[in-house]
Amino acid sequence: MKHKLLLLIATLNIFFAFAQTKVSGYIFDESNQPIAYANVIFKGSTTGTISNEDGKFYLESDENWDTLEVSFLGFEIQTIKLTKRVNYDLKFILKEEAAALDAVVIVTGKQSKKASENPAIRILKKIWERKRQNGLTQFKQYEYDQYEKVEFDLNTIDSSLIKSKLFRGMEFVFEEVDTSRVTGKTYLPIFLNESVKKISGDNIINKKREDLIGNKNSGFSNNQVIIDFIDDLYSEYNVYDNYLKFFDKSFVSPLSRTGIQTYNYVLSDSAFIDNKWCYNIIYYPRRKNELTFKGDFWVNDTTYAIKEINLQASKSANINWVKEIYIEQEFEVLNDSLFLIKRDYFLSDFALNKKEKSRGVYGKRTTLYDNYKFDIPKEEDYYDKVVYNYDADVYNREEDFWKENRLEALNKDEKGVYKMLDTLKTVKKFKRLYNLGSILASGYIEIPSLKMDYGPIFSTFGFNEVEGLRLRAGGRTYRGPNDLWRLEGFLAYGFRDDKFKYGISGKWLLDKKSRFTIFGGNRRDIEQIGASLTSSSDVLGRSLASSAVVGTSVNDKLTDINLINFGASIEPMRNFEIRLDGSYRELKSASPTFSLDYNDPDSPTGISSEVDQFETRLSLGYYPNRQMTGFGVERKFKNDNFSSIFLQVSRGDEGFLNSDFDYTKLQLSYFQPWQLGGLGRLTTSIEAGKTFGEVPLALLSVVPGNQSYFSIYNTFPQLDFYEFVTDTYTSMHVEHNFNGRIFSRIPFLKKYNLRAILGVRGVWGELSDENRMLSMTGNPVETPLIAPNSRIYYEYSFGVANIFKILRIDFNFRGNYLDVPEARPFGVTGSFGFFF
Repeated sequence: MKHKLLLLIATLNIFFAFAQTKVSGYIFDESNQPIAYANVIFKGSTTGTISNEDGKFYLESDENWDTLEVSFLGFEIQTIKLTKRVNYDLKFILKEEAAALDAVVIVTGKQSKKASENPAIRILKKIWERKRQNGLTQFKQYEYDQYEKVEFDLNTIDSSLIKSKLFRGMEFVFEEVDTSRVTGKTYLPIFLNESVKKISGDNIINKKREDLIGNKNSGFSNNQVIIDFIDDLYSEYNVYDNYLKFFDKSFVSPLSRTGIQTYNYVLSDSAFIDNKWCYNIIYYPRRKNELTFKGDFWVNDTTYAIKEINLQASKSANINWVKEIYIEQEFEVLNDSLFLIKRDYFLSDFALNKKEKSRGVYGKRTTLYDNYKFDIPKEEDYYDKVVYNYDADVYNREEDFWKENRLEALNKDEKGVYKMLDTLKTVKKFKRLYNLGSILASGYIEIPSLKMDYGPIFSTFGFNEVEGLRLRAGGRTYRGPNDLWRLEGFLAYGFRDDKFKYGISGKWLLDKKSRFTIFGGNRRDIEQIGASLTSSSDVLGRSLASSAVVGTSVNDKLTDINLINFGASIEPMRNFEIRLDGSYRELKSASPTFSLDYNDPDSPTGISSEVDQFETRLSLGYYPNRQMTGFGVERKFKNDNFSSIFLQVSRGDEGFLNSDFDYTKLQLSYFQPWQLGGLGRLTTSIEAGKTFGEVPLALLSVVPGNQSYFSIYNTFPQLDFYEFVTDTYTSMHVEHNFNGRIFSRIPFLKKYNLRAILGVRGVWGELSDENRMLSMTGNPVETPLIAPNSRIYYEYSFGVANIFKILRIDFNFRGNYLDVPEARPFGVTGSFGFFF
């Protein structure tokens, strides 16, 4: 039986091999120079491609073709007979056309930007004039069906990988190996996700709604994190926009109004497509190392709407972990003036480096659009409705549903993914690898039998001057990602102070629609409370006392905190949150070299060392354009390009629950990221606050310093903790990442794909004489209370990011207050991260 099965598989492989035509090769001129952007096509078909910067091409078709045609402006057309179904590493040498040498502009070097000299520029300007007349923007309302499939493939499959220890015991997966029609590389499908959506939109009120009708994926059913990661990874784009955002980077569109400054354009050909006469324009970048594409597009000669376009990211584009980006879009002709997108194909090659033979993972997304309907008005609140419940049926549709709703049938590779993953899930080695990946991604170790997780594992070790080496163990209840309630806790021990610390918290989502949640908890720990202006009542927040093993200065100004918190939150409208909570805090110094003493006439000694305070807080948070995933008490962010506005009013009443002070504190913060097209990403934040009433140091607003060697946004890296203390403050931080735009213009640096980051930050604050005198007890280790009230304290920095693709280094300069004892005028901080 086994031999028969092998014979059957071999027979099928032979059949599929002869049902395809595959060809690859290189194109040169007579001087043996590679010809970029040459046209390669199966003669008699519309299946073709263009060569890359090195003259290399790959082309395949599911049909049988016996002739290949290679052409390029100014050169003679060359055809070759294909004697085999698979023809690799062919070499073409094109000869110049004698009659055309003086009449045709050759596609090489810089092209004219003037419409009078370059017909492609004249056509491009017509596209700009008409672009808002094409597509969905012609109508008041629109609806359509969308089918999408996303596939991830392990590419560059060779014998060394097949025989590696990683796949020992899982060799059967290589039965699904195939060849990419875009790159010509072998690949192994490892994941497939399909979705069907109903899309509705209103151009008058500029609102849009998506309804997920069905979702199916191989091996990871119901995993919303993966599904949302895919949605964010392959976000929507419009080729008519000036900038196309992929992987958090803004690429200049070849149809952009600034495209003339970025691309060379050449009118290459003209032909009928679907009975419409169209021009073919080739484009390629003017400079290397910028976020640009190369490719071509077909545009109608009367409406100047795009009929077909392909975009391939330049190899030198400053983007990490992505070796290839290839896009194809086709548009449907509904009438003489209306073109709507019909099919969108997106391929990305994720790899550790951009070497030709490096192994990586393909991410392929195919989106199809159908059943367009227009000008069907709906009530405005229809677009604001949100799905509040997890619908298991959506993620478990029967096969009949998929046969009816797939706008494109699965090919043999895609069908094989489902079967392969079902088999893999029974392999113990695969389970172990999957569990390891899950731990690294979430930071938690799953214990399904106990319905809980252990972690976060990255907080296990820490160090500070009070505790010395700190060990921490924690866990949380976890029945699934949509749990309506969750308990969390930790236990920590410091080897220097020989003390245990603990924390426990719980939260319960009582109403999904309004997201009405109650919460509470208790924590006894060592904390650096002078690290943030806008304070938080999160019971199990990150302990900044243990954030660094070494620092720029001694981190001994630490507080022993006993915090009890309880409250409720509600979201009456999308992305608008109201939170009301109460907290009781016991605060005292955790270090003999740091004092929180204050003058207390009711104390026998006239001085108290501990603050006992109950505080009520009303917090309002608004997060426009924020997208969340999940339906339970804990949700995750789908995007990071949203702004936030936060307002908080805190009230302390002396005597209530034995509280020591009477005060009111107002705090406001505003955070805004700005995507500035090709100029990069700008991040701004403003914070302001005022405390009414007399309070000691433990309750004042400390300007957040940063004594670590890590770059932490919204802190001042050249300030020590408690260097500035205020009761009234205004702070601003501005940081701009040029995403390689500066370094790409420096010849000897552009090959390293570095990214320049500029930052400036400042704070102004006051401290009343009453509050200053309250904490001036004469203790030898008391903190000098200084506020930046005479002039704004400021810092500026210059950073270099993308060093070895993972490292960022910031050079920070203190702008003033240099006469303060032990002031640090200059410092270097850094951070690690995996960014595109």
